[in-house]
Amino acid sequence: MNHQLSDFFMQQRIVTFLLAFVLVCFLGNAQDQYPKNENVDVQHYVFGLSLTDASNEIQGETQVTVSFKEKATPFALDLVSKSGEFGMEVTEVLEDSLQADYTYTENKINIVPKTDAKTQTFSIKYHGIPERGLVISTTKFGKRSFFGDNWPNLARHWLASVDHPYDKASVVFQITAPDHYDVVATGEKIEESNLENGYKLTIYNEPAPVATKVMTIGVTEFASRIVGEVQGIPVSAWVYPQNRLEGFHDYTVAGKVLDYFINAIGPYSYAKLANMQAKTQWGGLENAGTIAYFENSVTGNNTVEPLIAHEIAHQWFGNSATEKSWNHVWLSEGFATYFSILYLENVYGDERRKEELATDRREIIAYYKTNPSPIVDLTITDPMRVLSTNTYQKAGWVLNMLRYALGDDTFWKGIRQYYATYRNSNVLTDDFRQVMEAVSGKRLEGFFQQWLFTEGHPQLKWNWEYEKGKVVLNLEQMQSHHVFQFPLEIGLVKDGKMVVETIQVDGRSQNFEIQSKFRPDSIILDPNQWTLFQTVSGPKK
Repeated sequence: MNHQLSDFFMQQRIVTFLLAFVLVCFLGNAQDQYPKNENVDVQHYVFGLSLTDASNEIQGETQVTVSFKEKATPFALDLVSKSGEFGMEVTEVLEDSLQADYTYTENKINIVPKTDAKTQTFSIKYHGIPERGLVISTTKFGKRSFFGDNWPNLARHWLASVDHPYDKASVVFQITAPDHYDVVATGEKIEESNLENGYKLTIYNEPAPVATKVMTIGVTEFASRIVGEVQGIPVSAWVYPQNRLEGFHDYTVAGKVLDYFINAIGPYSYAKLANMQAKTQWGGLENAGTIAYFENSVTGNNTVEPLIAHEIAHQWFGNSATEKSWNHVWLSEGFATYFSILYLENVYGDERRKEELATDRREIIAYYKTNPSPIVDLTITDPMRVLSTNTYQKAGWVLNMLRYALGDDTFWKGIRQYYATYRNSNVLTDDFRQVMEAVSGKRLEGFFQQWLFTEGHPQLKWNWEYEKGKVVLNLEQMQSHHVFQFPLEIGLVKDGKMVVETIQVDGRSQNFEIQSKFRPDSIILDPNQWTLFQTVSGPKK
């Protein structure tokens, strides 16, 4: 496919300056309320955790290595303090093995460094019962279990950390637990040692920088197997023993998905790819290199291939190239949604892409009726509210439209360049736009502004007639708040065969003349699912 819409982008130049100004204003006023400390960069965490069967209380020790960009200054770590049954009590904070100067108030450990060293390591010891974040429960088979479930900002319930994706760090998990448990965690297993009194120490190390939202552990009775290896990356399945054969079967497809994304996008960033049946509040949680899937995902019938593709796509988008602000979470969820569709298209053909997008279109239209808001919604301040049909399905549709606008080759070239530029880093919407502009040579302010920062979609009233060798198409945009500009494919159907023409819609009410030697039996708007719109009135079928 090589649809090059140069005329469309030339028309957009007349509003480029204004739109660029507006876009910068939007990005400069993102509503993510987390108090970012840009002078402090967390380099590395070591999370030591002791788990028992005697109670749900955990013993924790965080060693955090921080680098100060200018000079050593006060900084804070998130840790939810004890209130009633739940929360943590801090017993000791050390600065390079000496007692640190700190306070612990309002769920923040505020540390004032005593030395001017540019890089320092602090140790925080604490204990308590986490209310969230670390799910201490039983599996559906009644077996005691511990699962990290941090998204979006629940790590603070059990890990002393900078609990926001803007500051990522390498991580080591040192898990001490009764020796009848199997332990999986973010990173590569580097030690498993039996200790005294029936306990076992398991250590995992992830050298790539990871956001706390996608750090995890899984501790229960597992059946595990290496189900594949892709370009040196081990692919494993961790499932409940009662689901052993079904789970190994269902999760084996992860190797095929991983191979597709490595070849299509770029190198995989993490030490392994483990696929874990888990107790999670989500259908799937894209923890870096250790993905959690809901307990009933295991059926033995390969029913969760799209979910597996979605969560593995996150390893590139959201985990490695990570949104710097929660308001830009579409860079995670919208990408995972569309790249799951791209994987399905690659395996099952373009009809599958069209089917998935048609379903998503219906959900987008229904959602907008009760939730009229843009994808990048700067009124949202709570990260638990950023997930919606907008940030998943509509954002996926935006990428589909961008692909159509740029053509396959340019789109994929831009995606690979975007990932190469922001791998293991942070990104905002404008960063993605600039990469796609640089690769395509096109100005995209108008496209990004109307589809990401403007609510809604075109709502079309249309009809057509045939006269003197021409199809006359009358089209009106019925939404009152904005006139969208977009290309639209028109399918002219005759005797079961279709000819596709493309028009450029850029006004509220327009008439288009399409040359045709025959009177069509019917006309289909957007037969190939490339443009997001809603038909509010049109010819009856």
